[in-house]
Amino acid sequence: MKKKAVIFLSAMLCALCSLAQPTTEQWRPAYHFTAPRNWLNDPNGPILIDGVYHLYYQHNPFENKWGHMSWGHATSKDLLRWKHLPVAMPEEVSADTTTWMFSGSVVSDSKNTSGFGRNGKAPLVAIYTADQPKQQKETQALAYSNDGGLSFEQFKGNPVIDLNLKDFRDPNVFWHEQSGRWVMAVALPAVHKVRFYGSADLKKWELLSDFGPTGYTKHVWECPFIVPLPVDGDPKRIKWLMMVSSGGDRGPAFMQYFVGDFDGKTFKSDQPEGGVLTVDHGDTFYAAIPYRLPGRQTLIGWLMPGKTETFPWRGQMSIPRDLGLVSTAEGTRLVQRPSQVVSAVVDRLGKGNMLLYRSLSIGKRKVLSAPGRFDQNCWWLDLELDIKRFGKQGIRLAADTIKGSFVEVGYDPVSQQLYVDCTSSEKGRREERNLLQTAPLAAPDGKVKISVLFDRSSLEVFGNDGRAVISTLVFPATGANALSVFSAHAAGVVPRLRLVNMTGL
Repeated sequence: MKKKAVIFLSAMLCALCSLAQPTTEQWRPAYHFTAPRNWLNDPNGPILIDGVYHLYYQHNPFENKWGHMSWGHATSKDLLRWKHLPVAMPEEVSADTTTWMFSGSVVSDSKNTSGFGRNGKAPLVAIYTADQPKQQKETQALAYSNDGGLSFEQFKGNPVIDLNLKDFRDPNVFWHEQSGRWVMAVALPAVHKVRFYGSADLKKWELLSDFGPTGYTKHVWECPFIVPLPVDGDPKRIKWLMMVSSGGDRGPAFMQYFVGDFDGKTFKSDQPEGGVLTVDHGDTFYAAIPYRLPGRQTLIGWLMPGKTETFPWRGQMSIPRDLGLVSTAEGTRLVQRPSQVVSAVVDRLGKGNMLLYRSLSIGKRKVLSAPGRFDQNCWWLDLELDIKRFGKQGIRLAADTIKGSFVEVGYDPVSQQLYVDCTSSEKGRREERNLLQTAPLAAPDGKVKISVLFDRSSLEVFGNDGRAVISTLVFPATGANALSVFSAHAAGVVPRLRLVNMTGL
């Protein structure tokens, strides 16, 4: 049977099987990216071209579960509102093999080093892992586009790197100006290494070095990348940030990072041997890779689904985050803030539909939602808390005032932790250990700033301008939509509160 016929038949069978499934549109995010239908996982090839952000992603075009891995595609001008496009790279099926398009990156080959360009225009080149499940083999391959990334043609010389390994994946490629060549970071998952290759033309690659094993090594390493960042905003103090996704006993979605130096060949970490630095302290942020933008590195990650099924879509992306490095007593550390591009849209949106308070007296608790106002579990909240005067403070969201269930987000001055507590609302939907999620966070001068992004099912919490982040998923029952702010002190006051309605995006 021909490949197109096989794919068409698979699509028809999957469509028939899904007709009886109930929809869960009440949990579909409004300002976090989801595919229109079916499964989504890792972001792939994020790139900015002529003012348009392209997002490719791991996608099953046929079913609402993992499989048939292809590259979905969407574009946006503001990283919030997306235009869905046809699948950019579908799986390849033949009589003797199936090739799935696993994770990778996309570069604009402005100098046409690859020779793939036409009519003097720079091609887009996708560098991805070709996974062959029947052969249990992964190699690195190329595809190129001369229509602005809408479709890709496979390089006839594939694979470009073949180590004859079952696990060898997720190439992240960038141009290294100092050495005048392309550099690839790719994972050797089973041995906990990131391998670096160099190339002048994206086709022929030479081994440069290996990094690892170090840090967390109890589970596979995946989706590596490395980017340069100024420390404390000083362009003369550049350090390189490396991230690796792992999972394992720290939770299904665990990412670690390293800070160090990279000379175009070798990465040397500043972290003491065995030390582990956590990217996100929640249980859902995974496989994140950056948009390499002029003057910024903007991270986007997959919010890994939990036990709760959603339909006709499954899986969503995080809010894009601008990355930074800051000096601390413990060493150079990562900070992550919602992208300035996204924040600018939220600021404009908020002018017409928000609450803004300064020195808001809340007593023990003050309700912010009301019928028809901030009651759709879709908002963006910025809080400044005076922990020194009023002790433990925070918010209760997705609350059911009849059943008494809620999700609590706050700061505990005793443990000096930012936290998300889902104990009263999410039992049975997640592992017991993840009902309470915490992140260490200092409170200079007894003040804490928290940004809470709640989007129907996704919850991202940023503490003190992104020095600590917790991302998770919650699935409110019908009617569980109340929002309030609380204080441990009977005369609690919130120095500043801004609440923006995001339903009108």
